[in-house]
Amino acid sequence: MKRIGMFGLSVGLLAMALACAVPALAQEAGSDEAAELAKKLANPVASLISVPLQYNYDANYGPDDDGAKWLLNIQPVWPFSLGSNWNLITRTIVPIAGLQDVPPGADESGLGDILQSFFFSPKKPVGGWILAVGPVILYPTASDDMLGGGKWGVGPTALALKQSKGWTYGMLCNHLESFAGDDGRADISATFLQPFVSYVTKTKTTFGLNTESTYDWKSEQWTVPLNLTVSQLLKVGRMPVQITSGIRYWADSPESGPEGLGFRAVVTFLFPKR
Repeated sequence: MKRIGMFGLSVGLLAMALACAVPALAQEAGSDEAAELAKKLANPVASLISVPLQYNYDANYGPDDDGAKWLLNIQPVWPFSLGSNWNLITRTIVPIAGLQDVPPGADESGLGDILQSFFFSPKKPVGGWILAVGPVILYPTASDDMLGGGKWGVGPTALALKQSKGWTYGMLCNHLESFAGDDGRADISATFLQPFVSYVTKTKTTFGLNTESTYDWKSEQWTVPLNLTVSQLLKVGRMPVQITSGIRYWADSPESGPEGLGFRAVVTFLFPKR
């Protein structure tokens, strides 16, 4: 019942946001302000307050491919101005997850480990490139051992991207090393690589392609999902909202990890400065 309840909560949140957005289709943003918002949404370190609710579903877990996982990532982004030349952008991922038959016969749901990045970014592009660098911190906040690693982690994170004529392309990366936590849990040493490319049309529709690849240096194993998404910028009343849907293909994953296709849906609430 616990798993079903949390699953229903995540789907309910997504459905409520979609229900609010559908009547607003006629109010699709078409102004210069909307074009600027769509461009900022393609930039992970833009000076824009946003709260994405990202829902993911993947199947074919476990030795018999009978397991499944749903994941609701709450991802608030909050920028701070540091004088006339620099911004600090905080990006936080709060995961709420549910596992079914992972491992076989076991179900669990609840809070996972929170990941928080702090990007220091020049306000003006450097040679046409938007750059950012800073620390990333992993907090062992999981409500159950199955949902997290039980370790504190820290490391560097960096971003480089370029935007031109509707296109955005670049790379986001980080590396985490555990330094404290439960002595009975495995140490963490993992590198995350996210190359990405997207294109924003005149109707503020964004087509995106990325990978969210992780290399585990302890097990010497890659996890490589390929994500293809389509997003639309709308207005719900006066609030701009971006709706995203997409599919994911697991090009590589650990033994007993997910296989085949997965699903992603995102509702992003935007709070532009007035």
